[in-house]
Amino acid sequence: MAHTTYDTNMTTRDRAVLVSLVTDEVKRSGIDPEHSLQELVSLAETAGVEVLDVMSQNRDVPDARWLIGKGKVEELRQSILAVQANTAIFDHDLSGAQVRNLEQSLDVKIIDRTQLILDIFAQRAKTREGIIQVELAQLSYLLPRLSGHGKNLSRLGGGIGTRGPGESKLETDRRHIRGRIGDLKKQLEAVIKHRKLYRGRRQKSGAIQIALVGYTNAGKSTLLKQLTNADVYIENQLFATLDPTSRMLELPGGSEVILTDTVGFIQNLPHDLVAPFRATLEEANEADLILHVVDASSPMREEQMKVVDAILEELGAADKPQLILFNKKDACTPEQLEMLPSGPGYMKMSALNQGDLQALKQAIQDRLAGGILSFRVPPADGNAMAMLYRIGDVLEQKPDEHDMIYKVQVHKPDYEKWGHMVEPYLIKD
Repeated sequence: MAHTTYDTNMTTRDRAVLVSLVTDEVKRSGIDPEHSLQELVSLAETAGVEVLDVMSQNRDVPDARWLIGKGKVEELRQSILAVQANTAIFDHDLSGAQVRNLEQSLDVKIIDRTQLILDIFAQRAKTREGIIQVELAQLSYLLPRLSGHGKNLSRLGGGIGTRGPGESKLETDRRHIRGRIGDLKKQLEAVIKHRKLYRGRRQKSGAIQIALVGYTNAGKSTLLKQLTNADVYIENQLFATLDPTSRMLELPGGSEVILTDTVGFIQNLPHDLVAPFRATLEEANEADLILHVVDASSPMREEQMKVVDAILEELGAADKPQLILFNKKDACTPEQLEMLPSGPGYMKMSALNQGDLQALKQAIQDRLAGGILSFRVPPADGNAMAMLYRIGDVLEQKPDEHDMIYKVQVHKPDYEKWGHMVEPYLIKD
């Protein structure tokens, strides 16, 4: 297959040729190879790489020695010489032996898709938890591949593949790296314990929790900022934000909920990332409602939704109540908007449209509402009366003989947590 040259005047430290291999397994998986390659271009640019050339090859199975065929390796070498690249980035995971063989044949730095994503995460992590998670993921990924990364680690000047742990750590032997991994796991356990305590306090307070999930660059951070005036970093690039951010959101009825933005998902999200980031992603698992934000303008919209659904399934959050938000409707053609699903569980919106934001708040309130229930409570039971205000909005209260009658618009999550405490006073039809 012919390759396409990208003309650019940017001057960056990493100048790369990108390589994709399309196998029978890839074709059976339903992944669009062209989209995956374009996504790799976006990932590389996000990492600060100058993309000089892109090439791909069709093979039944990967080559055990170089991933791509021997003839394609020579074609890649010629392309690297022609554009004066110093890096080759592969849209696949490479073994240590493949990295070593490619380095010997091409004499440039070799990076695979997972290492590229890890590098972006290393740039984005700002909190202590995020920094620990990224370094743990990088070291866990590189440990079995150290024999194939000699040239990467010995090259001066840094760049992709050397951020995060740093060259000095990666050049130590496996025993020292395993020791560092053990230390990081202990640190992460302490952070996770603190997160669980904080989460437990939120649950005891009865606070309703809502999680924003979605494919990377779907607009989650923009939505969080527009809804809550949160001071979060927003940029039109992959993984613009990494660390989760929680803010209070006031609904039209006056009640407040906790809205949390989570790390963006991506196809083939490295397992080395899913494992250490599980504690962060479990914000979705603890949520009373999940807002699945979708880039409605993306031609790969349905595939991206499947990726998010698969990761939610892995986290055990697939059965959580969801509201699917088709964001960026202002970037859609009329035909694209017409093709979007509609119904109670869907919304077409733009995070930049105030009318849509108000409609979303109302939709959240409606999804959390559990209907109107009536309770007969003795005036002496002050705890039960206070609990009625905790489980929902008291719409009406009036005396009836020796008791008080309360009409309450209950909130589903709160009623599920605390309803048993007032169930004896429920007036049943």
